[in-house]
Amino acid sequence: MSWNNQSGGPWGQGPWGQGPKKQRPSGQPPDLEDLLRKSQDRLKDVLPSGGGGRFIWLIVLGVVAVIWAMNSFYRVQPDEAGVVLRFGKYVRTTGPGLHFALWPVETVEKPKVGREHKLSFGDSDEESLMLAGDQNIVDIKFTVLWQIRDPENYLFDVHTPELLARLVAESAMREVVGRTPAEEIRTRGRLKVQEEVKKLTQETLDRYKAGIQITSVQLEKADPPAQVIDAFEEVQRAEQNLNKFIREAERYRNRVLGEAKGRAARIIEDAKAYRARVVEEAKGEAARFEKVLAEYRKAPDVTRKRLYLETMEKVLKRSGKIVLDAQKTGVLPYLPLDRMQPGAASAGQTRGGAAQ
Repeated sequence: MSWNNQSGGPWGQGPWGQGPKKQRPSGQPPDLEDLLRKSQDRLKDVLPSGGGGRFIWLIVLGVVAVIWAMNSFYRVQPDEAGVVLRFGKYVRTTGPGLHFALWPVETVEKPKVGREHKLSFGDSDEESLMLAGDQNIVDIKFTVLWQIRDPENYLFDVHTPELLARLVAESAMREVVGRTPAEEIRTRGRLKVQEEVKKLTQETLDRYKAGIQITSVQLEKADPPAQVIDAFEEVQRAEQNLNKFIREAERYRNRVLGEAKGRAARIIEDAKAYRARVVEEAKGEAARFEKVLAEYRKAPDVTRKRLYLETMEKVLKRSGKIVLDAQKTGVLPYLPLDRMQPGAASAGQTRGGAAQ
């Protein structure tokens, strides 16, 4: 009996122990077991005989091992943090470098902890227009820079941490602007506003355990709304003129006060000099008097007469009297009556000078 007999072998089987081939009805999908058996037969034809099944399993195990190793070993970049999860639960945080996680039991998240993220505010009127503490509207534009501080809190405690940071920063800016006058926000209070917004935002995010660190807040614009900019500029010019007049008045006041202080200082110095001169003269007169007193005590008559003569000399120096010695006789006194009148002596001298 030929083995090629399509009707089957002696036991109703083919030459390799296969049953008789059956025709598959049209439209019916192929049998899966049949396809697997055909694939194994083709692989046996390719592989060497003997131990073929073992070699296949070694290849399969090798491929699985490679896939497992590729998923278990992971590298963390310098600006990242490796957050290891075991069945979705936080286990540990790893730093930069090559690490191992038991895949598929453990998985790894790599948030960018070294990257600085930027939030911009004020692109629309709804977001930029804020009410200041003095009931004026201020057009605010600012940016917030932040980083991931705690990867565990950042990934698991807040659903959308970036959206939370945006909402908290905008709320903090509105609160600070709401208690600060508009003029102070526009001029000297900008740094103070930035620091207060940064502090308030950080405190709020810490209460939410967002794992975010606010690095800086930059107030880029704090102007009046565009609808009232012309009126605001008029007010600004009026304030500048007011400040100019105040400065001029202060300069005039300083000049007048300086001159008055200078005159007062000069008068005080003159008074001090006069006082010193009078005191020194008095001291000198007292010293002279003491010396005269000492001489007077030695010879009182002589001193008395000298003092009398000096005093009479001072008294009679400019008087119109003539003193005659009564002891001298034989002298006819001649009295020039015209010269004895007040002012006559000076007039006679004038006439005598003119006659010459």
